[in-house]
Amino acid sequence: MNVAAIGILGVAGLLVLIFARVPIAISLAVSGLAGYAALDGWTKALKMLGSVPFNLASAYSLSVIPLFILLGAVASRANMARELFDASNAVFSGVRGALASATIGACAAFGAICGSSIATAATFSKVSIPEMRRYGYDEGFAAGAVASAGTLGILIPPSVMLAVYSIVAEQSLPKLFAAAMVPGIVLAVLYVITVAVVAHLRPDLMPKAPSMPLVERVRAARSMWKLALLFFLAVVGIYLGWFSPTEAAAVSSFAAIVIAFATRSMNWRGLVEALLDTVYSTAMLFFIVVGAFVFARFIVLTQFPNLLAQWVHEAGLAPAWILLAVTLLYFVLGTFLDEVSTILVTVPMTLPLITGIGFDGIWFGIFVTVMCTIGLISPPTGMTVFVIQAQNPEIPVARIYLGTLPFLVADFVLVGLLIAFPVLASWLPGVLGI
Repeated sequence: MNVAAIGILGVAGLLVLIFARVPIAISLAVSGLAGYAALDGWTKALKMLGSVPFNLASAYSLSVIPLFILLGAVASRANMARELFDASNAVFSGVRGALASATIGACAAFGAICGSSIATAATFSKVSIPEMRRYGYDEGFAAGAVASAGTLGILIPPSVMLAVYSIVAEQSLPKLFAAAMVPGIVLAVLYVITVAVVAHLRPDLMPKAPSMPLVERVRAARSMWKLALLFFLAVVGIYLGWFSPTEAAAVSSFAAIVIAFATRSMNWRGLVEALLDTVYSTAMLFFIVVGAFVFARFIVLTQFPNLLAQWVHEAGLAPAWILLAVTLLYFVLGTFLDEVSTILVTVPMTLPLITGIGFDGIWFGIFVTVMCTIGLISPPTGMTVFVIQAQNPEIPVARIYLGTLPFLVADFVLVGLLIAFPVLASWLPGVLGI
């Protein structure tokens, strides 16, 4: 059996294991190890299996991931989400759909200190949905708005997913953070526009809440100082040359803990819970990363990405068709894979195709992340949808998916804008000179 056939069988075996509901980390590791052994023998395959976890565990660049996870965990427990929601609600108050728009604004702001869509959706499910229900919002639309707004957590920097992509694709993390800023803001604006359109077409879904006096608006906005300080340390400090990404993550996480204790919004028990959440999330993520790197070693050995790129070149496919095929691939994978697995499994194969038609790895990182936001709210396994449903079991999953449909349209509008205007991702890195 030739190398190409073994490569195709390895990918097919991975998909079979995933559909058989074998955990993704084990699926990746088993298919990668078996394929590597078929090509280079079990002795070298087992040596590779032993070296991958050691190399990853000793990689300094990976330490940024648990630190940003800790930042989000502390922020979730320090009442920052409630304060952000109140401040955002003060901005939009008096407009139909104000609470839904406030949720989007607060999720976008919280994403600037969290970096996880699951954590963002889970946090604002407790904050926003009860408030929207109290004012008579349709529960399906309310839940759909929170599930969709939660996806901003993986796009607006600092983002754990962009950190994962930077390692897999060997791209600059500061450049990825800068490239994601404008698309993240654009998507938040598109979500707010979506709420306005739905409010106009279906005013029965969201009653108009009363306007706030100016004094209350100013009082609510003052709580934004915590977000501003943490964002400055986590992101701006990188571009001022004060910190590396790992140092920025460490400093901002420590600052979040100090702020939480200084404002008495978190106690020692809360800190322990945040640390345990960080350990659990990091362990789960790193198991997947180890499995993905084992599978990636096998894929590199088969030269499958190069063969795929060569086949596409010989077929003479137009760039538009390649982009369409890659978009459909990520849309389909997003319906049954989580965003980390999607990035780890596909990027080694799809990145050469995209760079071959003139796009760079930074643009592709933003494109992939946006496609992952679509997967997070797409049936049948949209992760943020199930997070919302788990916390609100009385709301049927089908109704939450219906609530996300208008926001899916906004996601695809951003995909179209990124393809038509790649400058959306390249402008800010160019301005910053990175």
